[in-house]
Amino acid sequence: MKTTLDLDDALLIEAKHRANLAGSTLKAFVEEALRARLLPSRETANPFKLSLPVVEGTAPSVVDIADRRQLYDFMDEKS
Repeated sequence: MKTTLDLDDALLIEAKHRANLAGSTLKAFVEEALRARLLPSRETANPFKLSLPVVEGTAPSVVDIADRRQLYDFMDEKS
């Protein structure tokens, strides 16, 4: 279907440039942009929510993770 749009000159120049960089036509570039804008947003769908268990221990940690050398030594012992 043909239609006429009155677009901002700078916007049209940038769209042509990006289409050219992608090896695409302006028509394909605009169609892709419209599809992306018209599709339902993933944000409105059920967003992923990570729920991690919290484990509270009473024993002191085996290694101070802030001490890099101690941490690497501990990991080397376990391998």
